[in-house]
Amino acid sequence: MASSTSPDPPPALPSAPPEPRLVELATLAQQCTAIDQLVALAQHRIRVFDQDLSQTGWNQPSRVDRLAAFLRGTRGRRLDIIVHDTTYLETACPRMLKLLQAYSYAMTIYRTGAEARHATDPLLIVDDRHYLHRFHLEQPRAAMGIEQPEQTRPLASRFDEIWATGEPGINATVLGL
Repeated sequence: MASSTSPDPPPALPSAPPEPRLVELATLAQQCTAIDQLVALAQHRIRVFDQDLSQTGWNQPSRVDRLAAFLRGTRGRRLDIIVHDTTYLETACPRMLKLLQAYSYAMTIYRTGAEARHATDPLLIVDDRHYLHRFHLEQPRAAMGIEQPEQTRPLASRFDEIWATGEPGINATVLGL
């Protein structure tokens, strides 16, 4: 009877948490890169608030692939998106719509209610530990925080207030003929 003499591989060690840092972002291109970094860090929940997702690459194949990989991961992962206007998503984001169809059990797209139409500072909250906060949708300046739970908390509360006004935005299925 043959037996293997090679030792079992060592158990995988959990990856070290990222180094805490705050980064000022001056351009939309920097924000796109930052969004990809934050999505890569996500373990449980991604929350997005934006005007319409048109300015920061949400329909790019690489971004959608990263989001799909996130949603395919551990059970219970969530992607919640709320926008003021769903027209761009409905007409120019076929990849995001396919993602919604494939992962409708873990993904929601809402439209803001009247009480939140005044919000003009896009947010990305990841696991209540990391964030991207664009100070105003008409300006490209933003801040990214990694491993900043204290600074993320008020932004997450703001997102929750906006989310509470939400109404159905885009459904995963088309009903009717």
